[in-house]
Amino acid sequence: MLDIWQMAVGQIGSDGGISPWMWMIPIVIVVIIILVNSIRIIKEYERGVVLRFGKFHMTKEPGFRLIFPWIDRMTKIPIRIVTMDVQSQEVITKDNVSVKVNAVAYFRVVDPEKAFLEVEEYLQATSQIAQTTLRSVLGQVSLDDVLSNREEINMELQTIVDKLTDPWGVKVTAVEVKDVELTEQLTRAMAREAEAERERRAKVIHADGEFEASQRLSDAASIISKEPAALQLRYLQTLTEISVEKNSTIIFPLPIEVIRPIMDIMDKKNKRE
Repeated sequence: MLDIWQMAVGQIGSDGGISPWMWMIPIVIVVIIILVNSIRIIKEYERGVVLRFGKFHMTKEPGFRLIFPWIDRMTKIPIRIVTMDVQSQEVITKDNVSVKVNAVAYFRVVDPEKAFLEVEEYLQATSQIAQTTLRSVLGQVSLDDVLSNREEINMELQTIVDKLTDPWGVKVTAVEVKDVELTEQLTRAMAREAEAERERRAKVIHADGEFEASQRLSDAASIISKEPAALQLRYLQTLTEISVEKNSTIIFPLPIEVIRPIMDIMDKKNKRE
């Protein structure tokens, strides 16, 4: 361009007229302006939605792209997975317990055309849908389910939100409940309930142990009663255990079966007399 300008100036200075090169200067400037406004660079994680005269024209892929300036308008739509925090919501559960719950949603644009044309702000719209769905779903379950059945609740949230955002070209891959904030009074009540439950289980286990032990003792007594010798052996075993533990004097009763013949003889002798 500088050479053309010098040539044009030289021509003007030599013959006093206007050189044809002078007419090329504005043309070159206009061409450069058009080229600058036509160049678009689309990154790998983006797609370009082009409107021509306000009407959808095409979706451009990543790379070096050209559009018609002042005729086309291109908007870049990211297609990477978006991690969005769902604001904390005041939720009343099915059993009338008020808690604060927040969540996180993972989604991505799968149809840039719909995401640009069907909804004004797909990020804001998806956030609002996630908030309302969170309140609706948790309002249908009890507090115990909220605390223990997180996986099922997350699956239901993801299914509902994904269905509602599908017309916008948005695919929701996951919605996860993060934190459940309980009031201090409710926390103390749950602690007392947990303690009472532990005590109940301890008493039940103790009662089951007593019942099983008594049942075993009853079975043992039934077996020993059928065999007097077994009773004597058990008696001797008990005496042995006592003598090992403490130094004590043990009075050992003589079994009646041993002295019964002597008693019979004495009875007969008394009768004769």
